[in-house]
Amino acid sequence: MSKPGKRFRAAADEVDNDKLYAIEEAVKLIKSGAKSKFDETVEIAMNLGVDPRHADQMVRGVCQLPHGSGRSLRVGVFAKGDKAEEAKKAGAEVVGAEDLVEQVQKGVIEFDRCIATPDMMPLVGRLGKVLGPRGLMPNPKVGTVTTDVAEAVQAAKGGAVEFRVEKAGVIHAGVGKASFTEEALVDNIRAFTDAVIKAKPSGAKGTFVKRIAVTSTMGPGIKVEPASVGGA
Repeated sequence: MSKPGKRFRAAADEVDNDKLYAIEEAVKLIKSGAKSKFDETVEIAMNLGVDPRHADQMVRGVCQLPHGSGRSLRVGVFAKGDKAEEAKKAGAEVVGAEDLVEQVQKGVIEFDRCIATPDMMPLVGRLGKVLGPRGLMPNPKVGTVTTDVAEAVQAAKGGAVEFRVEKAGVIHAGVGKASFTEEALVDNIRAFTDAVIKAKPSGAKGTFVKRIAVTSTMGPGIKVEPASVGGA
């Protein structure tokens, strides 16, 4: 097993693993430790008190980050006619109908976010085994199956982040870049945790948000006091 690099060790030395940090302090530590040559992504992980094997404990939704994600997303849209033109004008990189279905079936996926109009879902449904494992399958619950394709494309471009709880009850997502200001990162993190809390399912019992940690791409995990982000 390879040893952690000097940068990681230096950043880790500044973090007390037994402490729960206020989100402002955690973000300050992330920014001071993110010294890679590239702009590191700031990520959040939330351990939830749910068992997603039960349908009434599934947590899924979308959050519009107030300061964007810092990522440049390629958006694909399944649409025809006027809706296809709307998608193109809104900035979608890939737009199509049957032709796009054929392309995806061949394994050619040139987009990071997928949107579809309702009339296209019978066709798009055939792509479940291809798009599903990649987290790209359009879903009305997160606004990616819609007649307002222009708004959906603009939201994706503007920092909309989808989330879905994993088998172990964990949600993780990128919430910005290390180059963002501390205030912008704190705002994004609070917006994301608020969206997750609002998506609390009816079957969740007891403590919903058990643990929160934040990190950067090359940095150590920093435990966060849930109350400091509104997740108490």
